[in-house]
Amino acid sequence: MVVECSSTMDTGESDVHVGQKQPKTAAAAARGIIQQNRQFLDFFWDIAKPEQDVRLAATENLIQYLKSSEKEDELKYTFKRLVEGLAATREAARPGFSLALAQVLQSFEEIPLSKVLEHISEKHNLERLNKKVLRNAAFGNFFGVLALFQSGRLAKDPKVLLQCVQILQNIAQYKEHLKDLPRKTLVDILSEIPESLFEEVLFGVLRADLTSAFSSPEQLHLLLVGMQKFPGVLKPKKLKKLLGSSVITTQENIPKLVDLLKTAAKSVKKDRCLPAVALDVMRISLQEETFDLFWREAVENGLMKDQSGPCMYMCFRLLGASLPLLDGKQLQTVLRSEVMQQYGAHVVSTQPADRFKFAPEMETYMDSFLENCTNSEKQLAVLIGFTKLTNQGYPVIPCVWKVIKHVQPGALQSYIDWLKNMFISPDLDSCLEFSTRRQKQNQEQQKTSEYVVFRLRKWIIPRLTSIIENPQVKRDEDQVMDIARLLLNLNCMPLLGEGAATDILKEKHVVGVTADGRLWIHCMVLYANTVLTRGKAVKAIKQFSQEQKEAWDRMLQYVEILQKKSKRAHDMELSAYQQLLLLVGIHLFKTPEESVDLLNDIHNCLEKAQSKKSKKTENKEDTQEPEWVEVMVEILLSLFSQPSRLFRLVSRNVFKKICPYVTKNALQLILNVLDPEEEDDEEGAVIVTDEKDHGKSTSDKQEGDEESSSDDSSSDEDDEAEDKKQDSSDEEHLDQNVNELFRKQLMQVLQDGSAVEGDKSDEDLDDDTMMALDENLSALFAEQKKRIQAKKDEKARIRGEKILRKEFKTKVLDLIEVFVKKQPDSPLVFNIIEPLISVIEQSMNSESNQQEQDFLRKTADIFMNDLCKAKRYCKDVGELKEELHGMMERLVAKACKQSDSSVALYCFSASLYVLKVLKGSGIDQPEEGTKKQRRSHVSPLQAPCLGCLDLQRATAMYQESLNGFLTKRKSPLTVTMFLDLFNRFPFMCSPLLDIIVKSVKDGARPHQQGQACTLLLKVLQTPSLKQALSADQWSDLIRDSVDRVRETLEAVTEIKVKVDQEKVIKCFELLSFLIKTVTQQRLDISLTELHPMLETLGQNEKFGKSVRLEDMYWNVMKLLGYMRPQKEKTKPTPDAAAQPVNPLKKKKGFLPETKKRKNRKKAGQGEAKSDEAEIKSESPEDQGQATKPKKKKKKNKRKQPGQQGGAKPDNSAEGPPSKKAKSSQENTSKGGKLTTAGNKQKQKKKKSS
Repeated sequence: MVVECSSTMDTGESDVHVGQKQPKTAAAAARGIIQQNRQFLDFFWDIAKPEQDVRLAATENLIQYLKSSEKEDELKYTFKRLVEGLAATREAARPGFSLALAQVLQSFEEIPLSKVLEHISEKHNLERLNKKVLRNAAFGNFFGVLALFQSGRLAKDPKVLLQCVQILQNIAQYKEHLKDLPRKTLVDILSEIPESLFEEVLFGVLRADLTSAFSSPEQLHLLLVGMQKFPGVLKPKKLKKLLGSSVITTQENIPKLVDLLKTAAKSVKKDRCLPAVALDVMRISLQEETFDLFWREAVENGLMKDQSGPCMYMCFRLLGASLPLLDGKQLQTVLRSEVMQQYGAHVVSTQPADRFKFAPEMETYMDSFLENCTNSEKQLAVLIGFTKLTNQGYPVIPCVWKVIKHVQPGALQSYIDWLKNMFISPDLDSCLEFSTRRQKQNQEQQKTSEYVVFRLRKWIIPRLTSIIENPQVKRDEDQVMDIARLLLNLNCMPLLGEGAATDILKEKHVVGVTADGRLWIHCMVLYANTVLTRGKAVKAIKQFSQEQKEAWDRMLQYVEILQKKSKRAHDMELSAYQQLLLLVGIHLFKTPEESVDLLNDIHNCLEKAQSKKSKKTENKEDTQEPEWVEVMVEILLSLFSQPSRLFRLVSRNVFKKICPYVTKNALQLILNVLDPEEEDDEEGAVIVTDEKDHGKSTSDKQEGDEESSSDDSSSDEDDEAEDKKQDSSDEEHLDQNVNELFRKQLMQVLQDGSAVEGDKSDEDLDDDTMMALDENLSALFAEQKKRIQAKKDEKARIRGEKILRKEFKTKVLDLIEVFVKKQPDSPLVFNIIEPLISVIEQSMNSESNQQEQDFLRKTADIFMNDLCKAKRYCKDVGELKEELHGMMERLVAKACKQSDSSVALYCFSASLYVLKVLKGSGIDQPEEGTKKQRRSHVSPLQAPCLGCLDLQRATAMYQESLNGFLTKRKSPLTVTMFLDLFNRFPFMCSPLLDIIVKSVKDGARPHQQGQACTLLLKVLQTPSLKQALSADQWSDLIRDSVDRVRETLEAVTEIKVKVDQEKVIKCFELLSFLIKTVTQQRLDISLTELHPMLETLGQNEKFGKSVRLEDMYWNVMKLLGYMRPQKEKTKPTPDAAAQPVNPLKKKKGFLPETKKRKNRKKAGQGEAKSDEAEIKSESPEDQGQATKPKKKKKKNKRKQPGQQGGAKPDNSAEGPPSKKAKSSQENTSKGGKLTTAGNKQKQKKKKSS
């Protein structure tokens, strides 16, 4: 800074008059300022900062300081620094110095502007500077002129004004640096000076710029500003001399204006604003009364023809900016122009999210116009003009338009009346309709006039509503009432040409139901009955028998009874029964025999159900199971086997209604279908013969099963492929292994034909014998072929039955799902648990085709999500207490016996569900008052909250399973299962802790010991466990856990396999938590026994080299106060460093042996070996530079700062150890023992001394 100050002070020493005691030189004065006040210099640093607030504050403080100090040397220094900062290298600093200079000149008017301008010109002389600083000097001149202009004193000094204009004209040639900043500043200067000063001083200087106005947008803008600011100087006569025409907007000048406007539009593409030259051209056209010519030729036929974005957006901005400047006729011209249509297409067109949207900017123009305009007629004209801009009848502007808040009350009333008239009698011809590009391409989809009117009315209603709802709109009560009356009348008006039928259409429709609430299938049945009753005109191809006719009539009669009941009670249950009857009844035309039996059964079931329902309140003591439910379930199962999705949907809906009446036997009928043991039973629910199989396949093809999906088809294709493979293998097997019966028959035929004798040949047999033999052989082989084909057909039939049976089971699972969801609090849910587990277990062990996988996935989803995770469950299980405990024991035992962990998970989850039910039962729970009384001395995990659960029995069961998990070699149980148990039932933690703690040391194998450590860690981290134990019990548990871990680690002598390593790592994790717990909770537990054990373990060479194990070990040691020793870096000897180089060089070389420079390398190596003694005597740095390879040198240099001062180098030739296998020197110090933090400091002191 001193150098800068001295250089600036040397140039103008005579300009400022000082007293007798001023310094002899400027440099001495600058040094004096620096030494006197540092705060004064900080102002200039703050002025150069990019933050605007900091700049303004620094400028204000600088001016106050200069006024208060009244020191001429400081003022002189200020001007020097500010002028010098105008050309600062940092771009953010130049505006700050320019603003500060302008403010200082404005505050100290005694300083002449000529002196400042002279100093600026001398400091930033463009002619004497080289090209490197030319750019900064150009900016220095520009910001200097700008500072003089912003000071407000430029118009008072004509001479300085003329010089500033000349400087701006001179630096305007540096467009690559300054762009159009000089021209803009020149326009700003013209806007601030009086007309007389322009005529006397600047007109002659700017004459050349004004003459070439059509050469660039900046020069045209300069002319336009002069014409608007100084009309007395730039008269038509002078314009005639300058431009050749007395006006700007002429037919001859239109092409030039269009080109200049395009250039200006592209120059402000990033700024997204309207160029000032475009607005001035429009204003001049209004002054010259040539606006129509400008808008038509320059805007619509000029800029609009260029489809580029900048030109299009300039047209939109001209449209918005012209609204305050135009009269009524000109407004209609603009609002009905092509620019409006293009604006509408821009708003409506679908554009990407990152594209620029002009609608918010147009709303800003409208908001400004309506706010500043006091003419109601112009406001109304603009509102109606924008509302008439429609696309297929729908206006472009939004229904809720915020700009309407500025509309005058008179214009608002006229606008409301216009909207009402447009709604009642739409005038589509007055609208400015447009179409997007896509709509023009799809001309065949032209909309009707009714559709267009509907869209217009659809927009007008929310438009009127928004006027009422917007509190910022200036409307009175009469206008609100007027709109409200219109809306009320429209709501009560019926549509012309239609009656009450339209009300039915507005109601909510349900699938399968007509508009008046009748079932579609009922309509079809009634139509079929009408056709049957007209025997004279219609004759059935297959007549109903008497029994079938009676079943049909009985079905119709019963449906009518159910309809009457459903109308009175609105019972959806009756509707489901009605739909079931109609569906089975209409199938009388397809399968009359089966349908008659089903209808009879359904009638009997419904009659019994209604009778039981009516007698329910009278005979409460009747506990006999209703047999109709079982019959109905059998009917539903038979309907589920049909290849019809409608049958299944109706059956599912009916089952939802009878779920509350389902009994144990009825549920067992469903579970029998899913029983894996009955899968091969011939008396099962599905028996498929050849004829039925064929009929089923044909019916599937004809009717189609809507429920079948691509997954089913793909699974069928997989099954067919597997069948083909199996058939081919069967054929090969049959061809190779001919049964003995066929062989005996073949030998018998050959013996009868005397063909087995060795003496005779085929030639000795006569023709008749040969023909007879051929016939017998042909019959024998034909019979064998039939036998083989029969076996294949039998296998195909069995395979088809298996596929159909699996499909049927998958469909029946829907009934299980419905029952579990509808009746989760029923005791019958417990009867589903074990059958579903058996299904899952059987599916796990069976073949894994796609169909089996889908069945397994659906079963598991129902079991886990709908059953085990259900929030609702049976609360009253007092009578089932023993059964549930036995089931829980069976489930846990079954989980322990599984070979697959996934099946064991389902069994274990089921046991937890039963445990939840027993615990949550309402029996044996204490009252709320008792809970509050015992809360102070009874923990939340004690027996008062256990309901019907026998805690001792459950504890013994889970203790046995946990003991097996921690002792058996291949246990299907996992840590996650027991963690789920502890998280959901924290009261089970305490009884099982002893087994876990003992297994940390006494586990059968290292793997079980590691699992015990993990389980113990998770249990100890459970917050509820500590709440359940007293302080002494918690302390004893932690102490016992520490002892167990210590004993386990003491038993570790070496780590051979990965299992041992994982066990040690888990022990360290548990030990780390225990040490933290003891330290943080300040428990009275001694950890001194851990120190020698861990030190011995760290010094053991067979401890292991794993990075993770090493890190876990030192995490524990740090908690005990030990510091991890840094790795001592050693420098390899030259011989050791040079050994790995030669093999690498040999591998890289691809030249022949004769071309390699072996002699030179050998000579270099010989010299290195001969000078080995000298190298060893040198310093380590010189030694590394002389002998080490470059890579080793760089690596060692990077590692040298991390070395300790007293570290001893390693004499091994292997170099520094790798990251993955760290040497034992990290674990030990010089003597091979661990060092604490205090010993480490002592060693450092010794080394430093």
